[in-house]
Amino acid sequence: MSNYKNRWIVGVVALVLLGSCSAQPEVKPSKQKVSAILNGWHQAAAQANFDQYFSYFSGDSAIFMGTDATERWTITEFKEYAKPHFERGRAWNFTPVERHIYFSNDGATAWFDESLDTPNLGPARGTGTLVKQDTTWKIAHYNLSIPIPNAIADTVIKQVEEALKDTSSK
Repeated sequence: MSNYKNRWIVGVVALVLLGSCSAQPEVKPSKQKVSAILNGWHQAAAQANFDQYFSYFSGDSAIFMGTDATERWTITEFKEYAKPHFERGRAWNFTPVERHIYFSNDGATAWFDESLDTPNLGPARGTGTLVKQDTTWKIAHYNLSIPIPNAIADTVIKQVEEALKDTSSK
């Protein structure tokens, strides 16, 4: 009986070892890969490459939020807004100055914030979320903002309130 028991134990151990050898190693998410995706996306806009730019999004229901309070678009809506800019041969040019990237525990979601240098907005900030689709990272949500220094926030708030009054009375 002990010979049978020994063979059974050896068989179980062999199966466990064989199974662990054939298991796929978990790939750690890479900040460099996510950063390369974001850099390529910004470059596609700078080159006014419409198809390439929009290929970086996770799908037509992804969200792009612009600097104006009215600018919350699904990618389908954002394409309509952006198309004339791209057709003119110049969209926008955002150059990352600093970027921070983080990952979910399961490695399937990344979020980031980036400081941007832009010719038309001046210093700007982008924040967003990327999701892993198969082996590629795709942008699911992006929020572009203009950081306002606290020293002038009161003045800007008053200007925003006045602008909102003007648009609501029309």
